[in-house]
Amino acid sequence: MAGFDETVDFVVVGSGGGSMCAALLMRSLGRSVVILEKTAFIGGTTARSGGVMWIPNNPFMARDGVDDSYEKATAYLDSVVGDHDDTPGATRERRHVYLTQAPRMIDFLIKQGIKLTRVPYWPDYYDDRPGGSVEGRTVVADVFDTNALGIWRDKLQPGFLNMPAMLDDALKIRTLKQSWVGRKMMLKIALSTLFAKLRGQHWVSAGAALQGRMLQASLKAKVDIRTDAPVTQLVVEDGAVTGVVTVRDGKPWRIGARLGVLVNAGGFSHNQRMRDQYQPGTQAAWSQVASGDTGEMIEEMMRHGAAVAQMEEMVGYQTMIPPGTEDDMVTPAMQTVTAAPHAILVDRSGVRYMNEGGSYMAYCKGMLERDKIVPSVPSWAVFDSQYVARYGLANGMVSGWKTKQWLAAGYMKSGDSLEALAAAIEADPATLRATIERFNGFVASGRDEDFHRGERAYDNWLGDPYNRPSHTLGSIEKGPFYALPVLPGDVGTYGGVVTDPDARVLREDGSVIPGLYATGISTASVMGRAYPGAGSSVGPSFLWGFVAAKHAAGADNLAGADTAAS
Repeated sequence: MAGFDETVDFVVVGSGGGSMCAALLMRSLGRSVVILEKTAFIGGTTARSGGVMWIPNNPFMARDGVDDSYEKATAYLDSVVGDHDDTPGATRERRHVYLTQAPRMIDFLIKQGIKLTRVPYWPDYYDDRPGGSVEGRTVVADVFDTNALGIWRDKLQPGFLNMPAMLDDALKIRTLKQSWVGRKMMLKIALSTLFAKLRGQHWVSAGAALQGRMLQASLKAKVDIRTDAPVTQLVVEDGAVTGVVTVRDGKPWRIGARLGVLVNAGGFSHNQRMRDQYQPGTQAAWSQVASGDTGEMIEEMMRHGAAVAQMEEMVGYQTMIPPGTEDDMVTPAMQTVTAAPHAILVDRSGVRYMNEGGSYMAYCKGMLERDKIVPSVPSWAVFDSQYVARYGLANGMVSGWKTKQWLAAGYMKSGDSLEALAAAIEADPATLRATIERFNGFVASGRDEDFHRGERAYDNWLGDPYNRPSHTLGSIEKGPFYALPVLPGDVGTYGGVVTDPDARVLREDGSVIPGLYATGISTASVMGRAYPGAGSSVGPSFLWGFVAAKHAAGADNLAGADTAAS
């Protein structure tokens, strides 16, 4: 290939979920591959996330005797995702590829030495739909000591759970005031963390563990990984993508790709211009994603004719931005706050308008839709002293002095009566009282007649398993009363270039752009406008990295992919 400074078989743009999966597949077939990461850190938003992959019919479900099948998963996605003309990323054919190939991808990763398992209980987000799984279809990585990365340890994107504890174990801490299970887990994790420190270990869990293990395997397989290597443009010759232009030593550097280029550069969460164009009313400042998600590779693919779709969608994640955290990449979690007993969400007028349990994506969509009718951004999480006594704030991770600081700053509102709280949040006192009394009536009867909170397994999983008779319904009646502003943040945008079942990027007329593949949230999601379960972004990112590399290498029969990289 003429005119290039170097040439490899496969170029991967970005290092998030799916990039190293694709690279491992290529190396297992003896092909050369380079991963170009524009930031100083490897792992992308996947490393900052829970590191969960939603994989129906995965081998760990069979191991644990959890019933699942292709047919059940198909019925579930048919119900939750459905068939729509405006979601070309979620065609029935692409859903078929996902459901059939994802378990094979997990098998491949296991053979590459990636230590994976399942969370014993993490229900699908719509477990009450046909084919829904109450036990859950989640796959996660075992905890990981980053010392195993050697000089690469400090290049791993920092995660949020830096301790020797699986994510589901860490979540049990939130019940420490209600149960010995929570207290014992807190003690176990504290002791494990202390011993690890004494031994000089640096354990991480969740997304950092997943990407740490992927990085370890990639380095062992001799994948060429480069940080601070932004891609500035795709090289196109006779309509086909043949390479990229990156930066090396501060100068343009052209890399040819014999088999193709895979774009996995994230979405556009941190590009306010694109958000204003596609997702008006949302803010980059509310996002939890890695700083590299600025959308330029989506626009570069569009410049070469790529079709885009589902650009108005994001993986909403309810958040708050307390004083002093405006520049923080991770702010206190809000997902479980209004799903717990003794709490609800209300709009700016004081009216409750949704089931506070369930999918965080649906939660934030509901907030933005409500805002078109009644001011609802931010909305208010309203709770009472019973809630504070049992759960603290943000899963108990916000200390009492911080709460006092928020109150003093006027960020957190309080009132000795509901009327006083209504005045503090500038809502009509009669409206807020009527809302609370109606909810308390549902608590007394044991059924949320308005929004059916607590009627799904996932709603209850988000709540308090030790609260009786309901895991998620509890009265709001003991003052002082409190309110916190909740914003429709995100953990990634959900639209991008349209790809076919082989992860090839398509033009507006449906034709393929030769040599160009894409995965992750650089693409229009296979899940359409829904989030079926934990890991519905990470799972597809890994899967279509796997599929893209397989297609580019002409490896329809993956028998050769099980061999060690040369």
